[in-house]
Amino acid sequence: MIDPTAIIAPSAIIGENVSIGPWTIIGADVEIGDGCHIASHVVVRGPTKMGANNKIFQFSTIGDDTPDLKYNGEPTRLIIGDNNTIREGVTIHRGTVQDNSETIIGNDNLLMAYVHIGHDCVVGNNCILVNNASISGHVYVGDWTILSGYVLVHQFVHIGPHCFIGPAAFIYHDVPAFVTAFGSPAEPRTINREGLKRRGFSSDQIALANKAYKLLYRRGLGLDEALKEIMALGDDEIISMLLASVENSTRGIIR
Repeated sequence: MIDPTAIIAPSAIIGENVSIGPWTIIGADVEIGDGCHIASHVVVRGPTKMGANNKIFQFSTIGDDTPDLKYNGEPTRLIIGDNNTIREGVTIHRGTVQDNSETIIGNDNLLMAYVHIGHDCVVGNNCILVNNASISGHVYVGDWTILSGYVLVHQFVHIGPHCFIGPAAFIYHDVPAFVTAFGSPAEPRTINREGLKRRGFSSDQIALANKAYKLLYRRGLGLDEALKEIMALGDDEIISMLLASVENSTRGIIR
């Protein structure tokens, strides 16, 4: 059902069984997949491509221009996957030509009230961003990561998969996979043991993750030496995940 007060650009593509509420604006070059529900007073601007079964709550602004001063009106994109819940007042900006020209949101994410996702960000799958969490431009958030309320993430930071970031933390450096971080600036505390358990990792894998974490953070080793000892633990998925997140770091990891 599309409310008669909604304003929809002629070039917008609306899928099957889509609900659009009162006073919502769907701009040019917007594609909305099947089964999406868009509440009242939402603004979706393009170019934006949205998958199926997304729910967007009132007063959200999706796919607008970035306020980045380098942006000069180029036709950049926002790509949103399937089954995302985008709560009240969320803002998501499109990309810039200084990066890959697109912001990407994966599948099955929960973006709670007043979350902000800046230009050129990539948010993976099954992530939760709690109320008022804000990520600056060019940030990468790995699958199954949770950013607690009021978390602030500096531009170009990479947060690995399965991380948990505590309330009101400020993330200035990259966070390796499955690390729990708290504070401002954020510091590593432990592994995300409960998160790994819930996602089906075995007790042996969790113990291995804990051993790798201690090598990285508790033995007083230099980074290169720590990585060498972590590699010696074997090629289990959990070790490969941690090593990849450290080796791909561009800002340096929290230590």
